[in-house]
Amino acid sequence: MSIFSSINTTTSALTAQRLRMDVISSNIANVDTTRARQVNGEWEPYRRKTVTLTANEGTFSSFLNKAVGKSNGVGNGVKVTTINEDNETPFKLVYDPSHPDANEDGYVQMPNVDVLKEMVDLISATRSYEANITVLNASKAMLTKALEIGK
Repeated sequence: MSIFSSINTTTSALTAQRLRMDVISSNIANVDTTRARQVNGEWEPYRRKTVTLTANEGTFSSFLNKAVGKSNGVGNGVKVTTINEDNETPFKLVYDPSHPDANEDGYVQMPNVDVLKEMVDLISATRSYEANITVLNASKAMLTKALEIGK
């Protein structure tokens, strides 16, 4: 285990949470976008995107140590596996016959983005980011104190 393994783990989490916040911000920014892409000649509203995080597999040395029985149980951080579109939640129908994208009945398909849900996810990602900043600062302080021992 390296002295920088805690910092590497924390920075991977910071990177993942930052990307998660960017995707959530994109969802909120496109809450009214009715023409995101064309499918079979028809415009489709913006679809909500979600981020999938998984644990890092690790390095060769961590696999070797685990095989030999010298595993220290320390994780290797997280990584973003995929950014998925939410195909489960249907689009919202809003009655607005004056809208250019309204159908024959006067309904407009709006994106499947729920601002309240996005704000809860954004708060969760922000708290995770802040917690990892605290861990990074604590690791940095411990390394600094370790360097002062030799003085």
